[in-house]
Amino acid sequence: MKKKDIIFLVVVFIGLAGIAAGFYLTHQDTGASVEVIVDGAIYGTYPLDVDKEIPIQKDGKTTNLLVIKDGKADVTEADCPDKLCVHQKAISKTNETIVCLPNKVVVQVIGAGESELDSIAR
Repeated sequence: MKKKDIIFLVVVFIGLAGIAAGFYLTHQDTGASVEVIVDGAIYGTYPLDVDKEIPIQKDGKTTNLLVIKDGKADVTEADCPDKLCVHQKAISKTNETIVCLPNKVVVQVIGAGESELDSIAR
């Protein structure tokens, strides 16, 4: 292979990677609702099209505050020491998540009509 062949292959690879990235970024579905999971159990499911503040409680005290506004879900308050969940961006696309490890809270965007099963077993 000559130098020009290698340069051509690199340019083609970069072009294909750019097309794939563009397709992935522009074809993500906007989710219909968010599912809140605390300690591995479903805490609640809330629609993204209704603005609402949801205090997430664990053992009788509020650990996180989930705010749904303008079709996006965001954790705005947390009582954990690192507050990494508060610094994560608001989510609105299917399968995006916000996680608070110290409080064992997961907020995940789910699409319309999704079921709990990923595959069919026979």
